[in-house]
Amino acid sequence: MEVNKIFNGDSVELVKHFDDNTFHLILSDIPYGISYDSWDVLHSNTNSALLGTSPAQEKAGGIFKSRGKPLNGWSEADKQISKEYYDWCLSWAGEWLRIAKPGASVFIFAGRRMAHRCICALEDSGFIFKDMIAWKKDSAPHRAQRVGIVYERRGDTKNAEKWEGWRLGNLRPVFEPVLWFMKPYKIGGTLADNIRDYGVGAFNDTAWKKYVSDSSNTIHIHSEKTDHGLHPTQKPIALLEALIELTTQENQIVLDPFCGSGSTLVAAKHLNRQFVGIEKNKEFFEVAQKRVTGFVSTEISETNIYSELDLFGERLRA
Repeated sequence: MEVNKIFNGDSVELVKHFDDNTFHLILSDIPYGISYDSWDVLHSNTNSALLGTSPAQEKAGGIFKSRGKPLNGWSEADKQISKEYYDWCLSWAGEWLRIAKPGASVFIFAGRRMAHRCICALEDSGFIFKDMIAWKKDSAPHRAQRVGIVYERRGDTKNAEKWEGWRLGNLRPVFEPVLWFMKPYKIGGTLADNIRDYGVGAFNDTAWKKYVSDSSNTIHIHSEKTDHGLHPTQKPIALLEALIELTTQENQIVLDPFCGSGSTLVAAKHLNRQFVGIEKNKEFFEVAQKRVTGFVSTEISETNIYSELDLFGERLRA
């Protein structure tokens, strides 16, 4: 039974075509909803300045590539951004619950600002919020602007001196939360029964200790050169391998509904797991295809993608 497949389309719609209780693990770096790029704008109140570039950003270069919205927003409508992110997560969370096996884990990279909304959406859809793993990164850019510089530009020397050492924005983000959910197992049964019947529900402490010697929920993974350059939010292969080994066995099926450049799928393949990926962006889809197969496969067109999904379902049921 061949299940290794990547679909080019809208994940929110395509997951509706998968069968119940299919996947042993869902692992995905979902959009954070913080307007990082066009694919990350998930709220309705946009503005012509959003994702634009100011003269100061052009001068700074590097990480200051485009304009997002300040935490305070540009209007009263912007106060709904967090709620709209919750609504977006809610639009697919129920389907994820349906297609995951009982006791299966779900790992989500959701960012720090909106993680609470993602947690609520999945809990409201029926998932159990099991834990939060802290991924400590090698480094992170410090985007916090110096307050004194703002006053200097205004010619306000007095306040520039008064606020020396103070900054606008956030501390250096050297960790990212990995949200860990579990699909509930049958009421009246035990988790041990579920592990026996479905092959999921426990965690592999021996495997985790290869990455985290003290079995804690903080993991420090070093990024390799190959972990950069294919996607703006690319995650290290070793980190994804750690999460896959923590919760699955060989030949079990891993789903990434927002697979980007395919890092989760590559990690699954390395570990002899089956995989399924979905990616809406054509460019990233082709990168993912090339990484897992060595060539760019023929695109599944919008007219026959659902027949391809039906065929996929038949193979799973065979």
